[in-house]
Amino acid sequence: MHRLVKFVSDLKSGVPNVTAPVYSHLIYDVIPEGDKTVAQPDILILEGLNVLQSGMDYPHDPHHVFVSDFVDFSIYVDAPEELLQTWYINRFLKFREGAFTDPDSYFHNYAKLSKEEAVNTATSLWKEINWLNLKQNIYPRENVPALL
Repeated sequence: MHRLVKFVSDLKSGVPNVTAPVYSHLIYDVIPEGDKTVAQPDILILEGLNVLQSGMDYPHDPHHVFVSDFVDFSIYVDAPEELLQTWYINRFLKFREGAFTDPDSYFHNYAKLSKEEAVNTATSLWKEINWLNLKQNIYPRENVPALL
C-alpha cells in the first residue's frame, strides 16, 4: 500500500517519471521486478478497494495518508449483489479454464475441479470473502466518490 501512495503522491507532485508496481492475478501479488514507468499522464485511472480508503478507516491516526488524498475525481459503479455474485462465479470459471491451469498460479489447485465443484467453490468464496468485503468495506464507502 505504501508503494501505491508514493506512486500517486509522486505523480501529483510532478515527478517526471514514476514507477508503479504491477499486480498479477496469476501469482495473486505484485510482480517482483515488474514495475511500469508512467510519465506525467493527463489522466490516471485507478481502480480497486484501496482507492476508497480514507480517514474513516483510521480515526485514531489523523496523519495517515491515503490514495484518496491524491484523487481529484472518483466514481463509484454500483451493481446489484446478485449480478456481482454471478459475475464473480463466471470469472472464476473462466480463470479455471485459463490462468488457473498454469502451475505457477496461486489458484492452480482449482483447475482440476469439475464444473459443479468449481461453481460450489466459487459460491463459497463469494459468500465467505467477497460478499463480506462488499458489506464491510465497499458499501460503507459508496457515498465517498464524487459520482455515483
